[in-house]
Amino acid sequence: MLRESQIMKIHYMTGIAALFVVAVHILMRLVMPFNLSLEFDNVILNYHNLPYAVLLESILVLIAIHGFNGLRVILLEMRQSRGWENFVTVVTIVAMMGVIAYGTRTIIVANGLSLG
Repeated sequence: MLRESQIMKIHYMTGIAALFVVAVHILMRLVMPFNLSLEFDNVILNYHNLPYAVLLESILVLIAIHGFNGLRVILLEMRQSRGWENFVTVVTIVAMMGVIAYGTRTIIVANGLSLG
């Protein structure tokens, strides 16, 4: 099990990394007019652009880790016991993995690849 200080370092690093990848994402959206960037064909084309799909996946993973760890910290401050800490940690990790798996599935399907 990781110490809380190590978990918080991961939290800070994912927050900083998320700022950079989201900034790149926003800059890439500024390349074309906003209303055109939301058209279905353009959205699907984004997923077919491998570097951009990797950027989206990294945003997904970084934000999920950072967000669910933040939720874990908030829930741990509500109650203080070893059982509660273990429960909250397991639930947030499982939820985080579920969000990442579903988001990754969306990127794979939108890219035109098959899951089965």
